[in-house]
Order: sequence, then C-alpha cells, then structure tokens
Amino acid sequence: MEFGREFITLFDRVQIRYYGIIIVLAMLVAATMAARLAKRDKRDPDHVWGALTWAIIPAIIGARLWFVLFPPEALVAQGQDTAWYLQNFFNLENGAIAIWSGGLSIFGAVLGGFLGAYIYIRRNKLPLAPWLDIAGVALPLGQAIGRWANYVNQELYGIPTTLPWGIQIEGAKRVGEYKSLVDYPFATTQFHPLFLYESLWNFIAFIVLLNLFLRNRQTFRAGDFFLIYVMQYAFIRFLLEFIRVETTYIAGVNFSQVICVVAFVVALILFVVRRRSAPTSMETPEAA
Repeated sequence: MEFGREFITLFDRVQIRYYGIIIVLAMLVAATMAARLAKRDKRDPDHVWGALTWAIIPAIIGARLWFVLFPPEALVAQGQDTAWYLQNFFNLENGAIAIWSGGLSIFGAVLGGFLGAYIYIRRNKLPLAPWLDIAGVALPLGQAIGRWANYVNQELYGIPTTLPWGIQIEGAKRVGEYKSLVDYPFATTQFHPLFLYESLWNFIAFIVLLNLFLRNRQTFRAGDFFLIYVMQYAFIRFLLEFIRVETTYIAGVNFSQVICVVAFVVALILFVVRRRSAPTSMETPEAA
C-alpha cells in the first residue's frame, strides 16, 4: 500500500482517490444528519436513505454533465471545450468520463440529485416541501465536508494573495497565466483557498439553519428552509466568483454568476410571496 498526494495505491495498480473518499463521506454525514432531522420531525428516516440512493447517480451525472457543457474559460483556452470532452469521452485521465480527476459542478449536482430525490418522493407519495426543508438543512454540512476534496485535487482556488492563509498550487494544477512558474514562482506565490472559504461558509450556514429548524421552525412555512439554502449559497458563490480563477464565460458574462443571480431572485420571490399568502401550517408527517 502506497499513500500518494491524491490517491492510495493498492497492489501496485489499484488506485483509491481521496477525492472519492471525501465525497462519499460528505454524502453519508449529510444523510445521517438528514435522517436524524426526519426522525425528530416524526418522519420515517429510511426515506432519507431511499432518496439518497435515487439521487446519487443523477447527481454525479448532472455534476459532470454541467462541467462538460460549461467548462471553465481556462480549459477552453487550452482546447478542452465541450466538443473536446465529447470527442475524448472515454479518456480516463481528463475525458468526460473521468469524474475521479475532479471537474464536478455543484449546480449540476444539486439539479441531478433533486431530480432523483423528487422521483423517489413522488413514487412514495411523500409531501415534497418538508423533505426539501430537511435537505436544505443537511446539504450545507455535506458541502462543507465535500469542498475538502477540491483541496486534495488542488482545483478550487482563487487569484494570488499575500494573506497568511494562502495556499501553494503546483504548476501542473494551475490554469491560464498562473501556469508560469517564472512570473508566479511556486515558492513565493500563494492563492486564495476558495475551497476553505466555501467550506467555512457552508458550515456556518448549516449551524444557522439547524438552529432555526430546531428552535424556530413554527415561524416558517414548509419549503422555506430549502429556499433559504438556495439564497445563501447563491449569495456566497456569486461573491467568490470575483476571485475564482476557473470561471465559465458565455458571451463575455460569468455564467455561474448569472445562475446565482437567477437562483437567488427566484428563491427570494417565492419566499416572500409564500410568506404573504400562505397560512402558517406544517404538513402532517407521513406514517412511518
């Protein structure tokens, strides 16, 4: 057994990547928290694991598909655009199928996971909004853990910084102008740890949402917590895009920021309209 920077090698040929280990751990921790919240809410916690089973594959497909359809500008400049990914679909190092090398979008993961969970919820005739609330509380915890997988792959970092918590990035992991070790020497150049910023934000968001869910839930309507989750993540992701080096541009506009603005506005409108029109009521828990 050999421990490398990004993976463990077994029997001199089998690789187990830390990226995958961390992502799986993140899903299990978030699901465990969601199951506890469901049990506290007098709902069957087994539905959490059932929904997770249905959500995993669509989430992975959605995360990678979004990355392939909307690759970062730095990769496009190197010729790795959508057409390249499709032409090199089975390239095990960087192709469209190589999810273990990184390149998974949170936007695609949420959409794909939501689709899979939605199908499960409908098949089991469960109320949608309460389960979305449970997901909205637990998801930030999973994201807080999962972002450390980006640290292992050195793929979520920002522009150079002189702040004491800056991190070094290997030349092979850099993009654009930062690949130059002459202009940006490895020993003296540090970058914003965007993975850390997101991880800390998500953990704080989890603590806040958890406390509101446990102590003040009677003041919210079913579905509010999920809308708050969408708004808070859209907000922080929009801001971090200003210092992110791997950004996606369409027609000269940061596509991720556009998605964040749309998601935030839609969620905010729904939140305000629902609070003004709907009566305060919690849906009856389904039979366990």
